[in-house]
Amino acid sequence: MENQFIERVIDLAVQIQQIPAPTFYEHERAEFIQSYFIQEELSDIETDGIGNVFARLPGRGSEEPVIVSAHLDTVFPLGTDLHAQKFPDKVAGPGIGDNCIGLAGLMGLLWGIKDQNIKLASDLWLVANVGEEGLGDLQGIKAVVNRFGDQAKAYIVLEGMALGQVYHRGLGVRRYRIKITTPGGHSWVDYGKPSAVHELAALVTELLEIPMSESPRTTMNVGVISGGTTVNTIASEAHVELDLRSENVAALDQLVESVLETIKGCQKSDVMVEAEIIGQRPAGEISEGHPLVKLAASCLEQLGVQPRFNIGSTDANIPLSRGYPAVCLGLTTGNGAHTQGEYINISPLQIGLEQLLLVIKGLNRR
Repeated sequence: MENQFIERVIDLAVQIQQIPAPTFYEHERAEFIQSYFIQEELSDIETDGIGNVFARLPGRGSEEPVIVSAHLDTVFPLGTDLHAQKFPDKVAGPGIGDNCIGLAGLMGLLWGIKDQNIKLASDLWLVANVGEEGLGDLQGIKAVVNRFGDQAKAYIVLEGMALGQVYHRGLGVRRYRIKITTPGGHSWVDYGKPSAVHELAALVTELLEIPMSESPRTTMNVGVISGGTTVNTIASEAHVELDLRSENVAALDQLVESVLETIKGCQKSDVMVEAEIIGQRPAGEISEGHPLVKLAASCLEQLGVQPRFNIGSTDANIPLSRGYPAVCLGLTTGNGAHTQGEYINISPLQIGLEQLLLVIKGLNRR
C-alpha cells in the first residue's frame, strides 16, 4: 500500500475522531459514516432502529455474507476536548484508537478491495455499530447478530490498537450498580444516624477484600462512585458501579455470588442496599484450530507478524457466545486507550489493513 493510501485512512480517522460520540449519542458520527457509504455507492445502505449503519458490497454469488464491523461509540462524554495532533510517527487524540481508526478501517478495506480489483464471492457487509462501550452493553452488535445470525460466513470485529492479536475468546463480564439509601439528616443535629456515603465506603472496602483468582484471571473494578448532596448533610443516597470479569464462567459466577453475599450482609433496618445488574457480556469462544482463527493467524504470519491468540471483552463476544465464527482484529498499535493521552502509531497501519484484506480474500476462497 502506498503512503498516500495510508494517509487517506489516517485523515478519515481524524475526521471521525472530531465528532463526539459517547455511548447513546452516536447519531452524528453514524450520519458521517453513512455519508461515506453513500459516496462510495454501496448497496442497501440503512440505519436501523438503534443507530447501527449498514452497507453492502455485493459479491458474485449467493454465498453466506461476511460481516465486518467497528463500533461508533467512545468513552469520552460530551464536552470533552477532542483536539488531535498529528506527528511524523503517530496521531494523538481522545478516541483515535478506540475506535476511530477501526471505523476508518471499514473504508480502508473498501478502498483496498476497489484498488486491487478484488472479486468477492460473498456479499461483504460493512457495519458501524452503536453501544460497545460502558453501559451500551453491546446492544449494537446484538442487533447485528440478530439480523444475520448463523447465515453469516464470519463476523470480523475491528478494534484500533490490537495489531497482532487474534481475539477468538470472549471475556465474561457482569456489571452492577449498588445503591444505598438511608433516612439522612443534618451533620450536627442528626450525628450518629447512618450515612449512605459512609455505608457505601465500608461496603466497597469489604468488596475489595474478596480474593481474586489469578488463574483463571478474575478481576473487580469500582468504576464509578457518587452520592450525597452537601458537605453538612448526612447522605441519604450513594451508589457505586462495579465491573466484574473472568476468563472462566464458573469463576465469574463465584465472584458474583461473593459480591451479592457481601451486599446482603450490609442490610440494616435503616440502611437499604440494592444491587441492579447494568451490563452482561456473555462469554464464548472458538478454538485456535478453527478455520477462521487459523486464517487470521496465517495472514499475520504472511506479513511477518507473530499472531497472539487472546481473550477480550469486545463486540465479538456476542457472535462467539452464540457459537458463530468470529474474531476481533486490530489495525495498528498505540497506547493510552480511554485517556486524554490516547495515540496510534502510523506505520503499523499498513500491516493492519493488508491483514484485513488478506482475511477477506481468504474467506472468499473458502
